[in-house]
Amino acid sequence: MGSLGSRVLRRKAGLPRGEAAAAGKGGKRKRGGAEGTGDSDSDGEAEREERLLHLRGRRKKLKSTSKYIYQTLFLNGENSDIKICALGEEWNLHKIYLCQSGYFSSMFSGSWKESSMNVIELEIPDQNIDVEALQVAFGSLYRDDVLINPSRVVALLAAACMLQLDGLIQQCGETMKETITAQTVCGYYNSAGTYGLDSVKKKCLEWLLNNLMTHQSVGLFKELSINLMKQLISSSNLFVLQVEMDVYTALKKWMFLQLVPSWNGSFKQVLSEADAWFAERRREFGGDVAFLESAQGSAFVPVFAHLRLQYIISDLASARIVERDALLPSEWLSSVYKQQWFAMLRAEQDNDIGPQEINKEELEGNSMRCGRKLAKDGDYCWRWTGFNFGLDLLVTYTNRYIIFKRNTLNQPCSGSVSLQPRRSIAFRLRLASFDCSGKMICSRTTGYQILTLEKDQEQIVMNLDSRLLTFPLYICCNFLYTSPEKRADSEAQLDHLEC
Repeated sequence: MGSLGSRVLRRKAGLPRGEAAAAGKGGKRKRGGAEGTGDSDSDGEAEREERLLHLRGRRKKLKSTSKYIYQTLFLNGENSDIKICALGEEWNLHKIYLCQSGYFSSMFSGSWKESSMNVIELEIPDQNIDVEALQVAFGSLYRDDVLINPSRVVALLAAACMLQLDGLIQQCGETMKETITAQTVCGYYNSAGTYGLDSVKKKCLEWLLNNLMTHQSVGLFKELSINLMKQLISSSNLFVLQVEMDVYTALKKWMFLQLVPSWNGSFKQVLSEADAWFAERRREFGGDVAFLESAQGSAFVPVFAHLRLQYIISDLASARIVERDALLPSEWLSSVYKQQWFAMLRAEQDNDIGPQEINKEELEGNSMRCGRKLAKDGDYCWRWTGFNFGLDLLVTYTNRYIIFKRNTLNQPCSGSVSLQPRRSIAFRLRLASFDCSGKMICSRTTGYQILTLEKDQEQIVMNLDSRLLTFPLYICCNFLYTSPEKRADSEAQLDHLEC
């Protein structure tokens, strides 16, 4: 029997089915017991090919039908039974298709006057909706799929929400989640809040927590609202690179760009420009008023209040910068100086060896946030700056292991070192890799743990699977070095002092 191609070609040429089959048989058959079996297999294969060809033809025809419906009924408006007018444009549409929209379904099925009208004027109260968005939204009723341009997704989402097109709303949400970048994240976050897409809003918040410190730009800082920045700065999940002082510096740049939105220089120049601008404000105030206590600065108090100042003033250089800037009320600094002084006395004189149990609320609200970027695979060893109550913690990355070591006598340390036999820390270690747009590729976490170390003891805290390692690798840690002060003990001390 000839090939499928030869049979199709012969039939296209007009040969009867019998002649085509005869032409396909060709030469003589071999005699033998296998003859019947061979013919049966060939015939079965031919029948399967026939069915496949038939199915392919049907699929092609259905696809052509979908295109025909879109072109003839939507684009050409043939056999239209209703005209929709909006934003100066007209669409000749069909009620049976419009009823897929919850908006039009209610309009046509109720006692509304529009149910008997042939021309309907739509009022468009949402300024995000334009003619192009309506064109795509109406067209989606006449086709199976819609290609959404990310630059148009917010306008299309607005139109889909107005017309109550649930499928299109969901598709817009998925498009937004897949295209979050530094340029789109704030717009997407605000739109998700406006149109009730909680999953998109959550995804945008996650992106900002992961990328705020690594994707800083003039445009992003201008777009970040006070309420959104407050959520980011207050979170224990903020991916801090280096130390808390870098969060303060980022906030100083952000506040300057919020107050002077007309500034359009390079992001590298923002810090020097911000320092000069705030120095001018200090001269105007005469040095008696912190900037956050001024009329201009008061709106930013809820954001700066979530800085973890105890981990800024523990470093001398950082404390001096904060004092010089005079952005923060002096009462804030006095309070945290006192808090840290008592914490040091508890560690030195009251044998506080550190946290003994997981206190998630304390860890999430008051832990030290710090991080490090490993540009490529290799061996690394570092410590984060600041006074940590005599616990000199060295962090090592080597051979896919992350190791914590309590350094006491083995290596030099610039500060004092506790000689207590054991010290405990509460910590959480997170690792992540991101693509160029800030989308997380992979991540791992230890969760919150308590680790007790003897003098110069080291402990492996994470063993990494090489298949998950993608560089650059970002490491972020949360630490508590001392036990939370018990309120009863604190009040007893105050009562003793008063007596």
